[in-house]
Amino acid sequence: MNIIFQISGGIGKCVIATAVCEAIKKQYPKSNLIVVSGYADVFLNNPSVYRSLNFGSLSYFYEEYIEDKEVKLFAHDPYLTSEHIQYKEHLIETWCKLFGIKYNGELPKIYLTDRERKFFSNKFVTDKPIFLIQTNGGGENGLPYSWARDIPFKLAQDIINGHKDEYNVVHIKREDQISYENTFPVSDSFRALAVLIELSEKRFFMDSFAQHTAAAMDKPSIVLWIANKPNVFGYDIHTNIQSNPFTAKPELRNSFLSKFNIGGDLLEFPYNNEDEIFNYDEVLNAIKNK
Repeated sequence: MNIIFQISGGIGKCVIATAVCEAIKKQYPKSNLIVVSGYADVFLNNPSVYRSLNFGSLSYFYEEYIEDKEVKLFAHDPYLTSEHIQYKEHLIETWCKLFGIKYNGELPKIYLTDRERKFFSNKFVTDKPIFLIQTNGGGENGLPYSWARDIPFKLAQDIINGHKDEYNVVHIKREDQISYENTFPVSDSFRALAVLIELSEKRFFMDSFAQHTAAAMDKPSIVLWIANKPNVFGYDIHTNIQSNPFTAKPELRNSFLSKFNIGGDLLEFPYNNEDEIFNYDEVLNAIKNK
């Protein structure tokens, strides 16, 4: 039987989906699991996945995987469920329930080869241990900073400055995202960044794909949360720090199935200023003690 697992969403959601792949394969061990997503590289070498395809590379898909074959389709979006919009459980559990798959506590996994490790590690040779950060995860909406998902600039820069002498601070970022002093910016392929996460000595992330990948590779990290919740998207391996209670009433006229737009809608900002979002001492102590 061919099981077609379609994933609509970003790279972080695909990393989460690797846990669902493992649960599916456990329940249907003799099936061929074909994953269709926007980030096929996430599923490379995964023993649960028979074939990983990008949405733009589906030539002859029906003829090869569906026509005259026994097929099961898993394509529903877990974001559009009651459990998810009410933050009741982790997305992996919701996703499995949606497909009638038994959830056994599976977690994301990324499978790197020794050749990948050897090749990509040569790109990240440094004279100091690597302190790896990802500060921005907001959408590409024209705003350089998303209050809902990005680490406040002053907090991030203070942490960078406090580590620049002992570490090489490597900053995972898109070209259109904020840059920081005393960092080495990196934009690379997913597989290369997975190797970088594995090589890093210390990690400080906001809620985005790097924290999912770090969990998949058993790399404990400090993770900051604002609009999203760690009980839905986070992992116990990390030190998860939730933002402070709101100090201002947000304008939610545009909210539909989620309270906040992760792109950082200016009207939805629920604080008086950025300094109120996190307890700086809590964050600094967490990093120091990790």
